[in-house]
Amino acid sequence: MVRIYLGLGGNIANELGDPTSHILAVRDALLTDERFCDVRLSSLYSSKAYGVTDQPDFVNAVLSAKTTLAPLELLDVCQALENSAGRVRLRRWGERSLDVDVLLYGDEIIHNERLIVPHKEILLRNFVVIPLLELDPSLVIGDIKIAELPIASCHDGLIKQEK
Repeated sequence: MVRIYLGLGGNIANELGDPTSHILAVRDALLTDERFCDVRLSSLYSSKAYGVTDQPDFVNAVLSAKTTLAPLELLDVCQALENSAGRVRLRRWGERSLDVDVLLYGDEIIHNERLIVPHKEILLRNFVVIPLLELDPSLVIGDIKIAELPIASCHDGLIKQEK
């Protein structure tokens, strides 16, 4: 089994639920899926939209688990979870009911037309770095110790929510 980290987020509700319920549904789905174990969800955080800013604030979290799935099989599961939350892709970095990104797949470096791991902007997003630290303060990505990042400014606009 390999340790994985998934970035979860959403900023619009639909007939299937709101972003918080979609994130919790991902956790619940992986908790009951025999291909996953040791599933842990960070706290939920509110943050301003990244990239395209003319949209509602996001709810974000990071999920950690161990899996038997190969990287592209994991990506397929992530996209199926997005689809089950009624995700519609209207524009790049735009509004969404649920986004499930593969952030890390063990220590592997993957450059595939469908998947890049580590996620190419993993260290630039406060809504990813802070929950990663919460789940594993000793995490190292490449040769970068997450706990040693100058993250004081990363907290700007990031609000921890109750689960």
